[in-house]
Amino acid sequence: MGDAAPFQWISAAASHVGRVREMNEDACLAQPAKGLWAVADGMGGHALGDFASRLVIEHLNRLEPPNSLGQFICAARQRLQAVNQLLRAEATLRKARIIGSTVVVLLAFERSCGYLWAGDSRLYLYRNGRLTQLTRDHNQIEELRARGCLPDEDAANYPTHNIITRAVGAVDTLDVDEETLSAIDGDMFMLCSDGLSNEVDEPEMRRALASGDCRQASENLIEMALEHGGRDNISAVVVRVEDLFSSDRTVLNPAL
Repeated sequence: MGDAAPFQWISAAASHVGRVREMNEDACLAQPAKGLWAVADGMGGHALGDFASRLVIEHLNRLEPPNSLGQFICAARQRLQAVNQLLRAEATLRKARIIGSTVVVLLAFERSCGYLWAGDSRLYLYRNGRLTQLTRDHNQIEELRARGCLPDEDAANYPTHNIITRAVGAVDTLDVDEETLSAIDGDMFMLCSDGLSNEVDEPEMRRALASGDCRQASENLIEMALEHGGRDNISAVVVRVEDLFSSDRTVLNPAL
C-alpha cells in the first residue's frame, strides 16, 4: 500500500452453520492484500437470507485497491447502497416482506482503518490486552438505551433483543454508520455475526485473541460459540496488524 505503509495485514475467517439452523446464512470476506474484510448475516427465510448475505459480500469483493482511505470508504458505501437497491427490487419481485442482511466492513489503507456497519454484526479491537467493541448494535435494545429507556441490568432479559433496526435491504435508503481509527503494531480486529457475540462473552473473546494467531483465534471462537449452544449461524473474521519497521520487532536475516 505504498512506501509510507510498512504495515502487514494478516487474517483468517471461519464460519459454521451452528447446532440448530439448517442453512448458514452468514457470509464472510477476507482480502488482506486489498485491506478489506466483512461479515454479513442474512435474513428473510427460505434461503433468501443466504442470497442477501452473499450478494453483499460479492459486491464488496469487487472493490478496487484504493488510493486513499476516504475513497475506499466512499466506494464501499456505494457498493452497499447498490446491493440495498437490488435486494429491495428482489423482495418486490418475489413478493417477500424483506430480503436483507446485516453487514460490518473493515477497510485498511496505510496506517489507518475505516469501518462501516448496519445491523448487529460487530467489530471488536483487541489492543494491549484490552478488548473494545467498536460498533454499536442497530437493534431495539440499543435504541432504547440511547434514549435512556432501558437500564443495562434489564437489557439481557429484554424480550425482543434480536429485533434489528437497520439492515441492507430493509428500507429504500440504507443508513450506514462509519468510523475511522489509526492502527498500531499488534492490533487485532475481530468481525463477527451475532451468532458469535450472543454466545461468547468478552473475557472469552480476549482469551481467544491473546494468542495473536488469526487462524487459531477464529477457530477457537467458533468452537466456543458451539460449546455454548450454537443456536445461530456463527462467523468470525480475525485480522492482525504487524508493523514491519517497528524498532521493537526482532528480525532474522539468514543471509547475514
